[in-house]
Order: sequence, then structure tokens, then C-alpha cells
Amino acid sequence: MSYTSIQVHVQTSPEARLRLRTARALAERFNAALVGVGVEMVPPMATGAGAGAVQADWYAAVSGSIEMNLKEAEAIFWEAAAGLAKGGVWKHGLAFPREALAAASRGADLIVADRGPKNHKSDYRDAGAAELCVAAGRPVLVVPPDAPMLSAKRVVLAWKDGREARRAMMDAMPFFKDADAVLALEVCHTGEEEDARARVDDVALSLKRHGVAVEPRAVVHHGSPTEEILRQAASFNSDLIAAGAYGHTRLGEWLFGGVTQDLLEQQDHYVLLSH
Repeated sequence: MSYTSIQVHVQTSPEARLRLRTARALAERFNAALVGVGVEMVPPMATGAGAGAVQADWYAAVSGSIEMNLKEAEAIFWEAAAGLAKGGVWKHGLAFPREALAAASRGADLIVADRGPKNHKSDYRDAGAAELCVAAGRPVLVVPPDAPMLSAKRVVLAWKDGREARRAMMDAMPFFKDADAVLALEVCHTGEEEDARARVDDVALSLKRHGVAVEPRAVVHHGSPTEEILRQAASFNSDLIAAGAYGHTRLGEWLFGGVTQDLLEQQDHYVLLSH
């Protein structure tokens, strides 16, 4: 199993160029096609009665500006895709990014994204990793801001026994098989160590059958589970964490916090999320 196509939302901002750089490197690493998607939607204009002509002129001007942005994005994409053995595929249009990227992912094995703008996010321009993970049905690799190039030679599988973690385990298999070492990690409450160890032993045995060099580890957390995951990842010298996303409802995590939200907000590790 490998990734045969890597999808990325191509924009002209510095943050977008970082995720494009990551996607290009992964396409080269896994001998995959690079799929670039350039999409943006014209936002609505608040108008009063009798403003039809003004609105039409405004729409034409804004859509023309977006088309220019997409042409620049296309040039950036083809520059990044140059030299790839499997080449590139460019898709573009006026569309809401979340819906367009989710639809395009039917032809992709992995989506490269970032958490999206925190303060000036627009549904007409942007699609963050959280919404893509839920909408696309594909694993999403989250690129942290200002990140060095992904190594992924030592990878952590953050295990929580459930459907989402099982998907993450299989979705991250190309990374696991390419890694020098994998840590199958479950953080648990005091008194749950024996059950947690049995679970990660099962996970490790399954990964070993796939030829993965893996170490099982069950650890009691005394702060938040995410803090312990990040502590263990740092001690394992890993820059990539694979995890199931939104084992609780996404709304609940947004309102009250959770491991998925914490992993999205940290800035030191790449995270592969599966829902």
C-alpha cells in the first residue's frame, strides 16, 4: 500500500506555499501524482433596492480578481510539480473551497492541509484541516506553521480504541512502512495500564505483520492526554503523529476542547488525521 495521489489546496500566500512544498515532497517520496486544486468563491455583496447594475459590475470585478489569483496559483503549482515522475493534475474554478476540495479528493489518497487562518478565515477562500477531515473521507496531513521539512522517519500512532484510530492506523500505513521506527502509544488513566498495554500490543502485532518496525507503549497521563502524546512524541524524536479525529462530536470538541483540537493547535508536529 502506498499513496498514489497527493492533493493540496493551492493559494498564493506564504502559508499555502509551505503546504504545497510538503505535498510536492510527499509526491516525490511516494512516487505519487500531485493534485493541485485552486478554488475560491465570490462573496455576497450587501445591497439595497435598485442596486442590480452596481452588483453586476461588482461581481464581474471580484470574479475577475479571483480568476487572476487562480492563474497565479496555477503557475505556482506547475512550478512545484515540475520533474515529478507521475506529474501533476490541476483543477480550478469558482467554488466554495470546502465542498470543492472534498469533491476533488475522490481522486486522491491523501490531502495536505493546514489548520487554516485563525483570525481571518473565510469560507469563500479557505478550508481548514478540521473541516476537510470530516467532509472528505480521506486522511488529512496537517502542516504546522513555519515547519521544517517533514522527515517522518520516526512516527507516533496515538491510539484510542475506536473506529477513528483504526482508520488512522491503515491510512498512515505508507508512512509506517517507510519509517525507521513507529511508536504505538496509548495514554491512559491510572489503573488502566494493563488494558491499555494489551490494546497497543494488539496494534503492534498487526503492524509487525505489515513489516513495520514498531514499539508498543502505554503511559499514564497526569495532565491532559495531548500533553502526554506530545511529550512522548518529542522523546521518541518524531515529527509526525497519526491519530483518529473527532472520536467525540466535532461540535463538542470545538466547544469544550479535545485531543483533535489540541493536536490541530500545537505547532511542533505534523499530524495525520483520519475520521
